[in-house]
Amino acid sequence: MNRKDFQALANLRLREARVLLRAKEFNGAYYLVGYAVECGLKASIAKKVKKHDFYPDREIVKNAYTHNLKGLLGLTVLEQELRLAAQSDPVFARNWNLTIIWSEASRYTASNEADCRELMNAIMEKHHGVMSWLKKRW
Repeated sequence: MNRKDFQALANLRLREARVLLRAKEFNGAYYLVGYAVECGLKASIAKKVKKHDFYPDREIVKNAYTHNLKGLLGLTVLEQELRLAAQSDPVFARNWNLTIIWSEASRYTASNEADCRELMNAIMEKHHGVMSWLKKRW
């Protein structure tokens, strides 16, 4: 998969999460909206790999095979920028802190409507959401 693939997949997961939320399928919506952020971070990591690099950094490639959002952020060049954004925008900081609670293990747990809506808003909010911030940088 390349950067454009991850971008497309992130957008697809966002659309799917919206559909599931409207259908009141909160578990699936919660799970998929978190995967959208994961794909967005992986698109940002892929941006670091140059088109004609024969051997991308082995550690980055190995460590990118995770679902841990904080770990993926550390593989991007965005960590400092995110820290600054969070310092200057408390709403964005809250949204990021809500987002990193997500894990792929959520597929095994039940999410209630309030938690689902809170996470989806944190990720999808137009001006302070994690995905709007990430899309400007991927």
